[in-house]
Amino acid sequence: MPQLLTLHTSLCTPVAQLATALWPDADLAEMIAYYQALAQSSTATCYLLQEENDYIGFIELNTRVDYVEGSDDAPVAYIEGIYIHPAYRHKGYGRLLIAAAEAWAKTRGLTQLCSDTEIENDESIGFHKANGFMEVSRIVCFVKHL
Repeated sequence: MPQLLTLHTSLCTPVAQLATALWPDADLAEMIAYYQALAQSSTATCYLLQEENDYIGFIELNTRVDYVEGSDDAPVAYIEGIYIHPAYRHKGYGRLLIAAAEAWAKTRGLTQLCSDTEIENDESIGFHKANGFMEVSRIVCFVKHL
């Protein structure tokens, strides 16, 4: 069973490496700086899973005070990102991260845990539903070049 670690400055590089696997367009140096700032936040956190010497997944959480689509409370806990290395998926590690997120939210008096994913990301949609999330809406975004 992997160890659940709370983000601190010494873990910024491994979580940034996992984050760039989730968001491949992200720059590693920028992500390291981002997680260094997040490690000091009082309204956000990140949990990292470590299996022996390997970092295998993370969940990034934030407190959103603005309106979140489908929520009926504010503020809410929000999953900004969740990732498990493909070799470790379907072993219950995602549920472990969700449980940590729920506990984090409850300790802050938050009553809802919210998230989002791309409309075509069937794997993520299935993961969320299997972990008790209810789909509340779908959106299509537009851009008009001028």
